[in-house]
Parts: sequence; structure tokens; C-alpha cells
Amino acid sequence: MRILVTNDDGILSEGIYTLAKTLKTIADEVVVVAPDSEQSATGHSITLNQPLRVKKVKFFETDIEAYAVNGTPVDCVKLAVEAILKDRRPDLVISGINNGPNLGTDVIYSGTVSAAVEAAIMEIPSIAMSMATSHIESYNGAADFACRIAKKIFQLHKRNETIINVNYPTIPEKKVKGVKVTTLGIRKYENSFDERKDPRGNSYYWVSGTVRDIEQSEESDVAAILNNYISITPIHFDLTHFETYKELKALDIEK
Repeated sequence: MRILVTNDDGILSEGIYTLAKTLKTIADEVVVVAPDSEQSATGHSITLNQPLRVKKVKFFETDIEAYAVNGTPVDCVKLAVEAILKDRRPDLVISGINNGPNLGTDVIYSGTVSAAVEAAIMEIPSIAMSMATSHIESYNGAADFACRIAKKIFQLHKRNETIINVNYPTIPEKKVKGVKVTTLGIRKYENSFDERKDPRGNSYYWVSGTVRDIEQSEESDVAAILNNYISITPIHFDLTHFETYKELKALDIEK
């Protein structure tokens, strides 16, 4: 099995290092193609108005083949599959391990999840791996779990069309209660825009926000993490709302 590893925290992050190193224990080949700097919350953006530059790099103390790209996570997947590895198509793409959660509606913004979505669009099975908070003592448990999921993903029917979004609790391993297959929950924020002035007197803003406490379905990924379970959510890039689709068809809008 050949696994392509990417992320949105950058190629020098601890999460991608731990993930790639651990995947080497189960894969025939692991290749890392990741942004050369942090690309968090870039969503599914791609670079069109400037060249993408690729640099082969020494990946920490390992012998893992690795490339740094001055682009987004989606750029990295597209470039890896269609150029760098065009004669060695990956069997699986794993994005992560992200330094923080990708729960509920946050997956829309996530560079981590978007990289996995791009792989699915290219008909390659994919996994997005994230930690439930950014207060992380070790990525080892999540990396080991990624190996377990990687070995089982090929059992899934229509696996090429589905992204497996995993969020892993940032608690001592003995306190992890188990695994739950979940739905996407809801994440909303109290946003804050801090206005400042540049030396010429022009306004600019720093955006920040805190998560609002919202009642969640017991089946949601948010609820699973709050209750110390590993959350596994199958997601898909078809955003069609089929109930409304049927209602609109019934309206006979042309008349």
C-alpha cells in the first residue's frame, strides 16, 4: 500500500511527523507532500495566480520521501497525484494529524479535511485525522489509530466517494472510552474583530472567536468528543439537499 500524507499545519509540524513515521510500520511506501508553511482554514482553495514551487526536503531524521510546496493542502494533493507521483498513484491519502479539531460544520473551512476531499474527488480513498483540542501532549494514540483505520478502509463499499473524518480525544489513552461512528454536529462561534491601525492610519482587523455552547445530537461528532470517544464521520462532497431538490422539482418553476 502506498500512502500519500499531507496536512495544513505545514511540513515541519509534529502531527505530520508522527503520522508519517507511524504509517511506515504498515505501508510499503509513505510519501509526504505538504505545505511549506501553515495553511489552516484555507478550505478547498487552490493556487492559480502564482507558480507552485516544490522542494524535496529531509523529513526530520527519517528516510521518508518528502516535498514542501508553497501552496494549500489541496494544491499538495493535486500536485502529488498528477505530477510528483504520476507514475506511482497513491492507494490512500491521509491528511493530518491536525493540531486541533475538525468537527461539525468546521469541516467546510478545514484545509485538513479539504485535502482529503480532493483525494476523494480524484477517486482515491482518504482519511482526515485531527486532535480534539490544540492542547496536545502526544500524537501517538491518534497515529496508531490512523494505522488501524488505514488497514480497514478498503473494506468499505464505494470507499472512493467517501472521506473518513476522524477526531481523536486529547486525553490520556486509558480515559478514551472507545470509538463512535458519528454524524456531523454544529459548530458556531462568537466572532470578534479587533480593529487596529497601520502606520498610515488605515484600519485592519484580526479575527478570533470562541465556540458557542449548542445542544448537539447524541449521534454527532461533537457529542462523541465531549464524552471522550474517538469520532469517525463519513462525509461526502455532494452538497445537494435532496429534500429541497424534490420540492423544487414539484413546483414546476418553468410555468
